[in-house]
Amino acid sequence: MKNSFNNRLRRRVLLLAAASAVLPLCNTPAQAQATFPSKPITLVVPWPAGGSTDRHLRALSELASKNLGQPIIIENKPGAGGTLGPGAMALTAKPDGYTISQFPLGMLRIPHMQKTQWQPLNDFSFIIGISGYTFGFTVRADSPYKTFNDYIEAARKQPGVLNYGSTGTGSSPHLLMEEVASNAKVELTHVPFKGNADLQQALLGGHVMAQSDATGWDKFVDSGQMRLLVTFGEQRTKRWPQVPTAKELGYGVVSTSPYGLVGPKGMDPAVVKALHDAYKKAMDDPKHVELLEQLNQAMWYRNGEDYRKWAVETYAKDKVLIERLGLAAK
Repeated sequence: MKNSFNNRLRRRVLLLAAASAVLPLCNTPAQAQATFPSKPITLVVPWPAGGSTDRHLRALSELASKNLGQPIIIENKPGAGGTLGPGAMALTAKPDGYTISQFPLGMLRIPHMQKTQWQPLNDFSFIIGISGYTFGFTVRADSPYKTFNDYIEAARKQPGVLNYGSTGTGSSPHLLMEEVASNAKVELTHVPFKGNADLQQALLGGHVMAQSDATGWDKFVDSGQMRLLVTFGEQRTKRWPQVPTAKELGYGVVSTSPYGLVGPKGMDPAVVKALHDAYKKAMDDPKHVELLEQLNQAMWYRNGEDYRKWAVETYAKDKVLIERLGLAAK
């Protein structure tokens, strides 16, 4: 009897020891947040280095890295109108918070235009909404088109002859010009690029007649190398108040294209919160506020839940727009 009791006691002690060894591996949300991050984080920027989005997210991530205590490494992965990088992340990255990505508006539009391997609402964890672009239409300083109406009238006289570049098929700069062309009843030729860095050089080199883009053109406009013909906000910009909006010219197009950060689906809520809090604090930093003014961008803060709600609503709304423009997948 004594040996039987001792054997049972020994088995119980061994089971308890085994259980206690396993428990530390099963982090609670609070433990996950406390230990995250323990190594560098990669942020996928789906545009070439040097453009306005790259400039913005590099500076913002440098501030956020100080809040997290780990460096944030920028990985530029341009292509497919800004959807290649986030899409690849969704399909291949672990949902551990160490790989995240910018989520441009094209992510909610391209799936309506072509088949994608990822689903824009179900394959991502929404972390934080950050900002939106100021879009504008520029030509070289020596262009014969002095105003946006000059360009549109020339297109009306020569259907399909006038071209413009954008940051990719299905991107906001592309679709807003498709909307302008539809409303103005003109035919324009669209030339897609991987991002605004190579687009700027193509315009300066005379390879395209004009460009539709976010404020990556700011320094070229201010230096006199380009002429800004129109912007696409609700109101004229503070930085270029002499330039009219497409809305006031009667073209009926307003676009700001908000964006934020996402990770793969299935992320620990505590890790999402840690990333959210670090970037929110960075967004409020005076250095970031000053950068937004330089880029002529507005703050567009949304927490993860509100960001996802906005994405759901926008995905449905943009389906209607893409169908109206005749760009929906057959």
